[in-house]
Amino acid sequence: MEGKQSGKLYVTATPIGNLGDMSPRAVEVLKNADLIAAEDTRNSVRLLNHFDIRTPMTSYHEYNRFEKADELVEKLLDGKNIAIITDAGTPCISDPGEVLVSKCCEAGIEVCSVPGPSAVITALTLCGFTVRRFVFEGFLPPKAKKRDRQKVLERLRDETGTIVLYEAPHHLKDTLSELCGLFGKDRRAALCREMTKKHEEVLRMTLGEAVMHEPRGEYVIVIEGRDENELAQERQAAFEELGLKEHMEIYLARGMDSKAAMKAVAADRGISKRDVYNALQREEEA
Repeated sequence: MEGKQSGKLYVTATPIGNLGDMSPRAVEVLKNADLIAAEDTRNSVRLLNHFDIRTPMTSYHEYNRFEKADELVEKLLDGKNIAIITDAGTPCISDPGEVLVSKCCEAGIEVCSVPGPSAVITALTLCGFTVRRFVFEGFLPPKAKKRDRQKVLERLRDETGTIVLYEAPHHLKDTLSELCGLFGKDRRAALCREMTKKHEEVLRMTLGEAVMHEPRGEYVIVIEGRDENELAQERQAAFEELGLKEHMEIYLARGMDSKAAMKAVAADRGISKRDVYNALQREEEA
């Protein structure tokens, strides 16, 4: 006798503001699911009532994501179909839903995506910067985790792709001030607020100007990446101040072998690997 067939997990996007963005497929999936796992059932009940969805809900959020995910996996293995939704937008994107999806994949449970609104993508389409490449960082580590936060910000400072961050309203001004100090007051940014809603607003300005702005509500921050040529010139100038041996030591300390380190040094300085080898040989013979 064959075992019972597992149910499916439906990762279901919901509107980030405008209820007209709810897809017919999302409504159908939520109506037909056996259970809806919602980030905040109090918020989601208004959405479900609007579309006359009577499916039972259960709470699945940041603080119960591990133990509750195990419970939901058991229900899925028992044949139940479950839809997961977040307060607004697409689950798993800077959201505890990623834990449930990961556990479902490990358990061999089928995961289906019901795509739709996403604050990240919406902000990118509005920012006016090139989005051929972008980095989504979500919420920065809290200030209490100073070292982690500094590490992330230093990595992002020289990022050449467009950067997308989330920030809570009461932290926005401090975060913009921090970004301005590290990235420079002339770096261009877009503050996206009330996206898809009646009072949608996109403020395109420099970080220096953004610090002076009085925030109202929740924003998605989009920051233009660094100019690639400018960054390359800056790095090359910095490396040229090092001796070749010191430069090699940087990469050797990272675990590279001498050939890989030589190749990296040559790329940094805009010269050939042979030139690096010959120069190091001359230094040793001197």
